[in-house]
Amino acid sequence: MQNEHVIYACATDIAGKVRGKGFPAAEFEKRLKRGIGWAPTNVQITCFDAIAESPFGSLGDMVLIPDAATRVSVRSEESGLSEDFVFGDIRHTDGTPWDCCTRSILKAALARLEKAAGLTLVSAFEHEFQFKGKAMPMGTAYTMSGFRQRRAFAEKLIAAMRAAGLDPDTIMKEYGADQYEVTMGPQRGVTSADHSATLRELIQAVAAEAGEEVTFTPLRDPAGVGNGVHIHMSFLDAEGKPATYDPSGRHRLSKPAGQFVAGLLKYLDSYLALVAPSVISYGRLTPHRWSAAYNNLGLQDREASVRICPVSAMSDIDKARQFNFEFRAADATASPHLQLAAIVNAGVQGIEEGLDVPDATEEDLSLLPASELAARGLSRLPTTLQEALDRFAANDVVKSWFTPRFVDVYTKHKRSEMAFLDDKSEAEICAAYETVY
Repeated sequence: MQNEHVIYACATDIAGKVRGKGFPAAEFEKRLKRGIGWAPTNVQITCFDAIAESPFGSLGDMVLIPDAATRVSVRSEESGLSEDFVFGDIRHTDGTPWDCCTRSILKAALARLEKAAGLTLVSAFEHEFQFKGKAMPMGTAYTMSGFRQRRAFAEKLIAAMRAAGLDPDTIMKEYGADQYEVTMGPQRGVTSADHSATLRELIQAVAAEAGEEVTFTPLRDPAGVGNGVHIHMSFLDAEGKPATYDPSGRHRLSKPAGQFVAGLLKYLDSYLALVAPSVISYGRLTPHRWSAAYNNLGLQDREASVRICPVSAMSDIDKARQFNFEFRAADATASPHLQLAAIVNAGVQGIEEGLDVPDATEEDLSLLPASELAARGLSRLPTTLQEALDRFAANDVVKSWFTPRFVDVYTKHKRSEMAFLDDKSEAEICAAYETVY
């Protein structure tokens, strides 16, 4: 008897997990049409494997329809990897999108952007993560010796990324204990989020094949360095030409790009619970952690929530195609599809409202009094997940980007996650998230 090859059909969910079902590879073409069965209450499985209060209970049936363009098949005897999975959309049995499917929510947000401004989003996710186990010796931050420790891992990962259809860019030893960062090339539309989810799985798979474990948790140690997700964004117009750069625009942003950034910052406090959705996300989002703590725009400032990235006169790529801005308040406890959906909706809101491009900050905002911050339209981001959820629940504009049922489901899901951590110390909470992410 020979083993029969199995493909895993999956989707990212509210907990930031990739969940799904396997099926015989011989049925791939059939499954593209008929999909696989899905229970609605699956959306309420938290990262800690509890089931949050669900409006669906034991009732209902959905169908996860694979998207053949997302299939990842990385099977290598040399590396020992055997990965074959495909992302898809969760739909009702009549074929309509389910309002709690993160990929469908993103598709709707991207369609809103195209309708409002005639633009296509181009984006790329950067991921930071750490190896578990014995930490490297002091003195390895950003060093060749730190990279050398993981060269075999890096080379297997780059090969796996390329085999999966991703565009490898860089891999480096980061500042934190046994911390690394991987970047990849930009993609259009929903593909960028698909590639983000794929990369997370490949990193875990390559590490596991070497007998190691990694964690994407936002904060392993209350006093340590955090792991973030940085999302770079730019736009193409209807003709496929760059539409982000304007040398005469404020901060060199085109009018729609500037309005998009303004929307990101105006509504950030109210959608933060969707892009940084864990209890410990808010330990990372504090001043002087090189993450984000205020709703500010910065010019090449790695503590700004939105950073305008530099362009190089030495590059073989023209400035208009290089030019992009970076969102820095996200982390890997969220679905990349839901993260990007929230961000796109916020940006489109700014375009639809015709918001002015904000000023860029150049100082340490933590030293300014609240009155001065308020006068400049700046504010401290929520400092706890509960506060972020309260802001989400209180903002009718942000809630209007989703259905009332999604808002209810999401809020209950996160409350259940928080309840699991009741009576745990800060160190125990960090340990719990390190285990599940």
